[in-house]
Amino acid sequence: MNFSVRPGMIALLLMLDACASAPVHYYTLVSPATEAPSTQQAAPFVIDVLPVGIPAQVDQEQLVVRQGDSSIAVLDDERWVAPLGDEVRVALSAGLVHRLGIQDVAGLARPAGKPVLRIKLQVRRLDAWPGRGVQLEADWSVRFADDAKDLHLTCHSELHEAAPAGYAGLVHAQQRAIAALADQIAGDARKWAQSRNSNCAPYA
Repeated sequence: MNFSVRPGMIALLLMLDACASAPVHYYTLVSPATEAPSTQQAAPFVIDVLPVGIPAQVDQEQLVVRQGDSSIAVLDDERWVAPLGDEVRVALSAGLVHRLGIQDVAGLARPAGKPVLRIKLQVRRLDAWPGRGVQLEADWSVRFADDAKDLHLTCHSELHEAAPAGYAGLVHAQQRAIAALADQIAGDARKWAQSRNSNCAPYA
């Protein structure tokens, strides 16, 4: 018997094979532990970084990037290694622990003799333009867990980081934005914990 395969069928099979073999890349917002130890005195409190709020538009397993001003692309082959809210929370926690010289006690028993400063972050925008940059806008607040007066500090941060071409470079820019956010929160938290009436630092 003589079987013939049409050229169109061959092209379709080749396309399906290429799609099936495309590698999936996974990324994290947690930077490698390469920073030198902080030279500042440890803060007189511990922190509890609460779950982070993420806009629904970018709260995906895949990386979501901007294309121009009004369209987006969801990248099936470029993914977060964990849910995006968890990625942001862990990255922010690591940055704060490093800068304040203290422990994040989220999910743990409170240590005796040290107040717990709760930190809540709501991301408003996390936009990424490949080969251009990223923009992070967020509202955040700090308050002591056992403060009967419920005194708190609420601030807004807006951060921009340039990004080279490539998705890895885009994620590195997002890591730098979260590190800059950790700088702002750590500085303001120290001041507010001492006076309870300090203002938010101007955001970049």
